[in-house]
Amino acid sequence: MREATAARRLLADSTDLDLFAARAVARRCLPELAQVGRGVGDAWRRGDPETVRALAAVELRSLGLRAPDVPQSGFVSLLAPRVPRDLGAAVDNLNDKVRRRRLADLRATPRTLVKVTPHASLFRYDPVPGVEQRGLPVLFVPPLAAPAIAFDLRRGNSVVEYFVGQGRPVYLVDYGPVSFEHKHLGIEHWTDTVIPTAIAHVVDDADAPAVHLTGWSLGGIFTVLTTAADPSLPIASATAVGSPFDLRQVPLLALARPVNTVLGPFVGVAYRSIGGVPATLTRLGFQISALDKYLTKPLAILANADDRDFLAQLEAVDRFMDNMYAYPGRTFGQLYHVVMRSNEFAGGTMELGGRTVSLSDVHQPVHVVAGTEDTLAPQPAVEHLLELVPNALDTQLTPAPGGHLGVLTGRSARRTAWPAMEGFYSRHDG
Repeated sequence: MREATAARRLLADSTDLDLFAARAVARRCLPELAQVGRGVGDAWRRGDPETVRALAAVELRSLGLRAPDVPQSGFVSLLAPRVPRDLGAAVDNLNDKVRRRRLADLRATPRTLVKVTPHASLFRYDPVPGVEQRGLPVLFVPPLAAPAIAFDLRRGNSVVEYFVGQGRPVYLVDYGPVSFEHKHLGIEHWTDTVIPTAIAHVVDDADAPAVHLTGWSLGGIFTVLTTAADPSLPIASATAVGSPFDLRQVPLLALARPVNTVLGPFVGVAYRSIGGVPATLTRLGFQISALDKYLTKPLAILANADDRDFLAQLEAVDRFMDNMYAYPGRTFGQLYHVVMRSNEFAGGTMELGGRTVSLSDVHQPVHVVAGTEDTLAPQPAVEHLLELVPNALDTQLTPAPGGHLGVLTGRSARRTAWPAMEGFYSRHDG
């Protein structure tokens, strides 16, 4: 009875089911666990949300309880909106928002500038005192147009902060804002020059034999293309987070293609004349990819007014969106051709710098992390990469909760995507 009461209290405070899933793994008999499905142990270690929920349900049933309904977002949440449980906390939090008091700790994780090169800066994140450094360094690769603060969104929910806390040497290449003078730069500039140069400086600075190269969104595509383009680079593994390789599997793009039939000729003229795509349009693209959440955001704030961490996350995401960059013209032109016409990524080859880069030349281990609620890069579009690297030493697919940004740095990433990434790095530290 006492355990059931404690469980009810935990469920009232949070819909986090990880604790109950862990208890099921530790306490339930093997036949019960086998009923959850094949590969339950591996799926639980990866943080697969359906497996975690199924295991938690097994444990809760033993206490005479049932798992809470799956939380919905966007328009669906309007049908059954959450109601704040702690009215005092809700009043305090909303009062702070009205008075424009900061809810999120947006201080940057301490870091040191290692090198400034044309069109990029390389940073090393400072080790945590008392935490032993171990393993090969990881180099994070952001996409174009999105600010590199995606990897350091806020204190307590930061990609780099987490991995520094694990004792891993952490580096980030930051391209900074894009201007008209970048209009001639194509994808090959980043895959052949910027990222390989950053890798060389990381290896030298960390005195390491190789790096774990990890990119998010277009940064993940850059990561894999860089790995394929030069087999001699000291890359221990390649990880792509939320990076779509089969664009036929992206419903949003299917809706845009009829528009391209009419407006396509004007797009080329427009981006060439202004040297790229303005930051306002890249921001709009992100908002459209999660339109339901964007439109229902005021209601979400009211429904979760007692959850300060939820509000802090929204505040940090707002800062991220306010700092979007422009796209350089030539790179946008290449991507526009791939997205609207050729779907070149899906075939595993791409013409870059006058040569063909083939992903079949990737021999390093490859890790794919896919957001289960990602509309910009749905899981089928992301996991297609695994079909394109038949010669990779090892491959791993990790489905993780979250949309396009959430899969990288959502509030559940600390329990799902990040441990899976660290496990993959550790397995291939050499």
